[in-house]
Amino acid sequence: MNAIEIKGLSKSFRGLYALDDLHMTVPQGAIYGFIGENGSGKSTTEKLICGHLVPDCGEITLFGRDYTDPGVRSRVGALIENAGCFPNSSIYQNLRMQTINLGISDYDAEIRRVLRIVRMEEHASLKFKKCSLGMKQRIGIAMALLGSPALLILDEPINGLDTDGMRMMREILVDITQTYGCTVLISSHILGELEKIATHYGIIRQGKMIMELSAEEMDSRAQVFTTLKTKDIDGACKVLSEKYADVRLENGTIRIIDEDDTAAIVDYLMKQGYVVSEIQKNKVGLEEYYIELMSKKEAE
Repeated sequence: MNAIEIKGLSKSFRGLYALDDLHMTVPQGAIYGFIGENGSGKSTTEKLICGHLVPDCGEITLFGRDYTDPGVRSRVGALIENAGCFPNSSIYQNLRMQTINLGISDYDAEIRRVLRIVRMEEHASLKFKKCSLGMKQRIGIAMALLGSPALLILDEPINGLDTDGMRMMREILVDITQTYGCTVLISSHILGELEKIATHYGIIRQGKMIMELSAEEMDSRAQVFTTLKTKDIDGACKVLSEKYADVRLENGTIRIIDEDDTAAIVDYLMKQGYVVSEIQKNKVGLEEYYIELMSKKEAE
């Protein structure tokens, strides 16, 4: 069973389509990276799934049931835009108010549980206004986790975080899926970080889903290449171009596309009188793959 299935979803604002016949599938248990430029329709999609907006047409099913079904709605937690907390209240008090909204009776145990998941057990008494951006994002996730949802929807939760904050957020999201079995739909512009945790990707452009693929499919499609450095970089680039089809000089480094036999490359250059000082096999990452895909769409 899939956690989310969307078919033919459209949404317009004042005659302009934010989503146009969108199709989307999020497998249960996945960390689904939702990727697209600003204005592509990511937040609109998430708000429609959460019931914050009403679609013009199309179907949204969650765990095999219509998304408006009260039983399935209670299985969804979300952090879209911000946590919506009271600044002068403590973290615990803000979570307590949300447990009242959700009708959670054993509220203290539930609050302690979600604070433990987001690594904030020791900060329960801290006022929200004194929290850092990273802490506020984790509080928002704690809010969304109240009641043990089966689906968690997060809109740009790692944007603006420092390196340590992003690392902690990665650990939390992996823990949520692996330990608690929660499916996570996460949008982000920081593709390098998303690549470290996502099991599936959906790439949206101008309100249309242009590609969905698993991390394994992404890895199999990723272009391989070799980068190297040598003292005479221009000369080495010239002789390599005589043997290999696609050789590029980028920022003082030679890149040979679709070649990863480093031993053969080093041997060839040595025979031509060039000594290699550095050489490395690489694969195109998510960010480069996305940029290349967008460039192709622009050219169509």
